[in-house]
Amino acid sequence: MLNSSKEVDVDMLIIGTGNLCANLLPLLANSEKVTNLTLAGRSRDSVIRLANLTQFTAFNLGNRSNLSTAEIDLNEIEQTAETLSKIKPKIIFMGASLQAARLITLLPKEHFEEIDKAEFGLWLPMQLSLNLNLMKSVKMSGIDCKVVNSAFPDAVGTVLSKVGLAPDIGVGNIGNIVPALTHAAAMYLGLDLHRVEIKLIASHYFTHYVHRFGNAGRAKYDLKIFVDGALLSESVDHAAIFSLLNGPLRRTGGTEGQILTASSASKILNALTSSSHIKCHAPGPLGLPGGYPVLVSKDSIKLDLAASLTQSDAIKINEECQKADGIEKIDLDGTVHFCEREVSILKSILNYECKTMKLDDCFLWSNELAAKYKEYSQQFRF
Repeated sequence: MLNSSKEVDVDMLIIGTGNLCANLLPLLANSEKVTNLTLAGRSRDSVIRLANLTQFTAFNLGNRSNLSTAEIDLNEIEQTAETLSKIKPKIIFMGASLQAARLITLLPKEHFEEIDKAEFGLWLPMQLSLNLNLMKSVKMSGIDCKVVNSAFPDAVGTVLSKVGLAPDIGVGNIGNIVPALTHAAAMYLGLDLHRVEIKLIASHYFTHYVHRFGNAGRAKYDLKIFVDGALLSESVDHAAIFSLLNGPLRRTGGTEGQILTASSASKILNALTSSSHIKCHAPGPLGLPGGYPVLVSKDSIKLDLAASLTQSDAIKINEECQKADGIEKIDLDGTVHFCEREVSILKSILNYECKTMKLDDCFLWSNELAAKYKEYSQQFRF
């Protein structure tokens, strides 16, 4: 329920009280473009605490944020739809999932490295389920708004697009690595940063692998570098550029690194309030697989591909890249087929085996995966 009995016109609704939203909210509360915010979550106490923390932080920085609160349980689709129809947000940021992607990083190092070989695609039901419920609620509410998703948007948006329920755009992933790659390209070329721009086509696997290991691993991708607005015609050593991310441009990751994802989200959310198009990189725009350069404004979201690359070719690159994440293909009805290699790894560790997942079964698979992971991880808790 709302913290007021009156219907209110709210510009932006943030769903979730986890680490990402905790990093994002102060950025939004201190933005001139975002005038009204509502924070919502299942736990009223968690929502109130985070909302007050945000307001007090904003006050210290000289701002008096207008932050409302609401209770939303995404498992209650009709109640969520009713709440959305009262709030009438212009933009919804989805920051909730059934299991945080970083949870496995809390395992002892050698066990994390083993389970990490199964890649992230097999954890899709944990990210997809609540998004499915949210989009059903949005449709049921009848509101006209943009939905921005932070939970594995590279794949979630594609699955939901098959049934007409895709969020409008995602954040993080490709939005996290483009700043580092731009710095790396400028360093490699010996140029000032402001002269260099990149356009990258890549899915989740690439964006996480390169910054950790300094190479592209098994990823398919397309990287184009522009200097002073012109496409660089000379040959560029991508391996040398990537290696810088594991060297002088290495960064803090994990929970402490969530501020980078929050900044990616803030850029997209602010762009969605802009009357002119803002250049961004984002995963899952318009329900497409993987990440792309995009132009974002309050009126539209559109791809910003290099002239030499067609949309069809960009999609194919990301579909191939997604296989490295363990997702073989996604059918026209939203059924997901997972890659044999990754399935076998997770089976050997968790005794969890999902080769094919129908969209309506995602909650069943998420429940089984959560139970199997809990049973496995408990041995490491002392």
